[in-house]
Amino acid sequence: MQKYLFKNILVVNEGKIKALDVLTNGERIEKIAGAIETKYKVTEINGDGKHLFPGVIDDQVHFREPGLTHKATIYTESKAAVAGGVTSFMEMPNTVPNALTPLLLEDKYSIAKNTSLANYSFFMGTSNNNADEVLKMNKHKHDVCGVKIFMGASTGNMLVDSHSALDKVFRESEMLIATHCEDERIIKANYERLKKEKGELSPADHPLVRDEEACFESSLIAIKFAQKYNSRLHILHISTEKELQLFGNMMPLKEKRITAEVCVHHLHFTADDYEKLGYKIKCNPAIKAPHNKKALWKALLDDRLDVIATDHAPHTWEEKQGVYEKAHAGLPLVQHPLLLMLHYHKQGRISLEKIAEKMSHAVADCFQIENRGYIREGYFADLVVVDNNLPSTVTKENILYKCGWSPLVNFSFPASIQSSFVSGNMVYSNGSFDETAKGQRLTFNR
Repeated sequence: MQKYLFKNILVVNEGKIKALDVLTNGERIEKIAGAIETKYKVTEINGDGKHLFPGVIDDQVHFREPGLTHKATIYTESKAAVAGGVTSFMEMPNTVPNALTPLLLEDKYSIAKNTSLANYSFFMGTSNNNADEVLKMNKHKHDVCGVKIFMGASTGNMLVDSHSALDKVFRESEMLIATHCEDERIIKANYERLKKEKGELSPADHPLVRDEEACFESSLIAIKFAQKYNSRLHILHISTEKELQLFGNMMPLKEKRITAEVCVHHLHFTADDYEKLGYKIKCNPAIKAPHNKKALWKALLDDRLDVIATDHAPHTWEEKQGVYEKAHAGLPLVQHPLLLMLHYHKQGRISLEKIAEKMSHAVADCFQIENRGYIREGYFADLVVVDNNLPSTVTKENILYKCGWSPLVNFSFPASIQSSFVSGNMVYSNGSFDETAKGQRLTFNR
């Protein structure tokens, strides 16, 4: 196996930035020290002026395979991910067929084993009538990231609005339960009212249809179920100021039974951007009024929000066009989350140490991922070399998503991703890929 020696690189890890040498040997990090000399052959990487981050772990993506491969595949989107410093991902079950049985879930693992350039895990899906299948996953808690519940409409038969089904899963599941929280009854009432008032809806109406109340009420229900049974609940893509009152920051993350995620697009865009970007930023839950973005940033920095993700959800350009009811909801983002946070670092909004915490350390702790998410001796060498002095710009030519577009086109970052290492393999380096080694299935210490 290849051995790499990073010399004099600024290691961003566990709340500190320090110039160190880092030696990898095969899949693992062998040694971290002020100066490392080796007697065996290594590939030396000059780290002068560069930063070394733990690989980003994205706990919410939609890679569309199987069944929706005209939008994306595990191969294409994992390639985009590693180019952006995302070395591990957790993918959602609303593919076709929906991943509602252990067998269908394993089909996705088989695809990833053969094609994914990043490390991977897949959520088991939940419907109103598959609780028995979901509970079979209790014996897979060491090799499956969690159970996903859509408490708002999604692809296929995956809206769970039966309280008896929710009660059974929260009561009996030993897995982490991740929820998409939006109240479908509130959404439907808002839509019908606005449709009656306005006739044809516009992109700017989306946060009025999927409003703050719809998010809050659904998140409150999920939290009440989790508190009733002491379930391990993780609420995805918090998008409103109102929901933040449901979360505290006094407890260490590893002791929390209820955790929360924020996505990069809710930290970056606001409802003011619909005028320029239209349906390109239509997503569920919706991007909302500016006061929500401000509150989300505050909650991220004071630890009420635990992790940063993308909710990468690609659609073809044609699927994002048309009238309100036809334009699909979702943004392709997995190639740029680290760069976007480095943009906010440059603006003084967030420290490099906090970026590593929220995009790597905290995700590993939240999901109890084995031996990843930190730069530690003995851990897997999932690493990202960042050049904070070399700006980069999103162009149509360098987008790697199969859908071929991004809401960030022409946006310039103050930094660039120089290389990404997945389990010790330099999969990406300065625009080139080594696809000879594939990513690994994530395992969990539960």
